[in-house]
Amino acid sequence: MRLDDYDPGDDIQDLGRGGGGFGGGGGGGMGGLLFGLLPMLLGRKMGCGTILLLGVLAFVFFGGGLQSLTGGSTADPAADSRSAQAEGAACDTQAERFACQVFSSTNRFWGSQFNGYQEPGLRFFTEQNSSGCGAAQSAMGPFYCPADHGIYLDTEFFGELANRFGAAGDAAQAYVVAHEVGHHIQTITGISDKVRQAQQRASQAEGNALQVRMELQADCYAGVWANRARNKDGQTVMEPGDMEEAMRAANAIGDDTLMRSAGQRPVPESFTHGTSEQRMTWLRRGLETGDPKQCDTFNASL
Repeated sequence: MRLDDYDPGDDIQDLGRGGGGFGGGGGGGMGGLLFGLLPMLLGRKMGCGTILLLGVLAFVFFGGGLQSLTGGSTADPAADSRSAQAEGAACDTQAERFACQVFSSTNRFWGSQFNGYQEPGLRFFTEQNSSGCGAAQSAMGPFYCPADHGIYLDTEFFGELANRFGAAGDAAQAYVVAHEVGHHIQTITGISDKVRQAQQRASQAEGNALQVRMELQADCYAGVWANRARNKDGQTVMEPGDMEEAMRAANAIGDDTLMRSAGQRPVPESFTHGTSEQRMTWLRRGLETGDPKQCDTFNASL
């Protein structure tokens, strides 16, 4: 991708590895690999069984306990060293720097679409920390917290995306960040609040269906950014092959694909992010049209 350097004035922090255990969420997540399945087991509000279920689901997805997203055991010396990391400088690794570049580009684009645009924050963390929505855990995947307008990311997810899900490439990683910024757009435009209110009155299946539409809209918004964003030389940020990389990522994290990979039969009523086909369809719509108005998943047939 043709991205300029990030803006040092952006709200970006590296939280390192902090304390805090499992906690309630409330934001939208591009990854959401574990929490995406929790609604069908716990309902949309997490209860006292969350810790046990997270442990079970972590085993299903990551092959034995809560491990780093590259598959290393926490008993490994390198992982132990990584776990000891404290708060540090942001954007100081290759993966973080790329995420920062994407983040700045999304802010520039969406800032041009809204008067008085309020930028989100980007929060890197290592393995676990805390957010305004509760605990931040690597096993959760990247997520957006509407309470503090923060995007939370352990960049080990990029390795997981490539190595475990076969979705390598910078465009796949950019899709991750741009999707979470899409949730921020939903927050500042009031869409998120309307959906949450509707979910309070809905059945479990109806609430999940609304959440799917939220996630698909964020996918579409990510595509809109990729279509419209330009670097300082006026070039589109997309290069040949980028669209295919992003599509592979969208395909890899569909609810049906994730459930099959976990040895489960896909249950549409439990989906919270959409099928692989739906995610690719709405990402493609944004990529091809570059028009946020074409991302109205709430009044469209999925």
